Amino acid sequence: MHTQPVLDANRSQTAQSSGSQRRAWGMTGLLLALTVINQADQAVFGIIAQPVAKELGLSSSQLGLVGSLFYAALSIGGLMAGVINRWISVKWALVILALIWSITALPLVVSASLATLIAFRLLLGLTEGPSVPLIFTAVYSWHPPVRRGVAGACLQASSAFTKFAVIPALAYVSVTWGWRTAILCIAVAAVLWCGIWVGGWSDGPHGHSKSSDSVESDMFPASIPWSKILWNRTFVFSSLLCMSAFALGATVLTWLPSYFEVGLGYSRLQAGMIFGLPALVGLVISLITSAVSDLLLRRGHSTRLARVILPATALVVSGIILATVPAIDTPAVAVAAVSVGYGFSMPCLPLIEAAMASICPPHQTAGTLGVLVAVFTIGGLVAPFATGLIVDAASTPAAGYASAFQIFGLIAIGAGLLASIMANPERDTPGQEPKYVAAQAV
Repeated sequence: MHTQPVLDANRSQTAQSSGSQRRAWGMTGLLLALTVINQADQAVFGIIAQPVAKELGLSSSQLGLVGSLFYAALSIGGLMAGVINRWISVKWALVILALIWSITALPLVVSASLATLIAFRLLLGLTEGPSVPLIFTAVYSWHPPVRRGVAGACLQASSAFTKFAVIPALAYVSVTWGWRTAILCIAVAAVLWCGIWVGGWSDGPHGHSKSSDSVESDMFPASIPWSKILWNRTFVFSSLLCMSAFALGATVLTWLPSYFEVGLGYSRLQAGMIFGLPALVGLVISLITSAVSDLLLRRGHSTRLARVILPATALVVSGIILATVPAIDTPAVAVAAVSVGYGFSMPCLPLIEAAMASICPPHQTAGTLGVLVAVFTIGGLVAPFATGLIVDAASTPAAGYASAFQIFGLIAIGAGLLASIMANPERDTPGQEPKYVAAQAV
């Protein structure tokens, strides 16, 4: 006779959980949209690189320098995430940053020169740097640790969507109405997003503002010395792993359209259209890998296996494939190799970011991820400029681009092997490790 009340209670709990999940993914959707705008701002430089270079008379090394300066600013900006998160809520911080992205586009559109191009990319990098850890912090506030792999992969999926849908559209806009119009489209999108975000966002139950009610906050002391978070082997070698993956990504964002156009002989519009192919391949690989990672955690496997060894192995595979590019003579095969090679590097960043969130209290997540972003974007600082130098020094542009992919592929192999051996979140989680590891499997 007590069966019906129990069933009613179970139905109520299930409905409540389902409603909570829908709300969590609704909030995540707002951040996916911002990530699309963020990535479009970064990747559009690859689309407009050749017309800008032609208009301003820039060499490949000068274009590479502009790309590298952007990532230098991105690295510095990442260090500001923790400070911003203490001063202002995530909600208003992201509004301010998105509005600055829009404003930075105007001087370049009005008066294009190498100086305004550099200033545009520097200010963009400084303001986009803190946005990445703040976006992940906001997403993590709506998802428990065992589901953050897929949530992070979805953020990266929006990045992939940018490459295979938004960037080709921007390429069409650039060819049809000029590169300035492509930049203005992104600026307008950022302003529109701010209006939707202000009316729709609220913090989730796993964020630091509600940490007293969250399971993970109970597993840590109130605060952990930053030295214990940032100087352990897991953080150091995970950062190197991400740095290698990010170097590949920065090279792709900055140079892949030019490689397709100048190196492989495709037209500018064709280059813009097939620019999304590596992202599409990477999207599939990243979502599958992240789902497997979350499943491993829910079944009680270690964070080291699910969040470190799995993405490190994928990056080794990526490096092996990219190292073969100089031996490929057929353009279509080269496109396929770069696409698959880049695709296997994509699971690295979201899974490592989830691993880093597991070694610190919720209120230190933004700061931890900010330092991680600052460190791994050094790869973006070096890679585009180095690629430009390699291309300028090579016998042909095609040979130069292929050699660059090979070099960064070999670096990725080394970083993946080192991280697999040296990084261990269970060993290096400060505070009450056994409780936290057990809680992750709940």
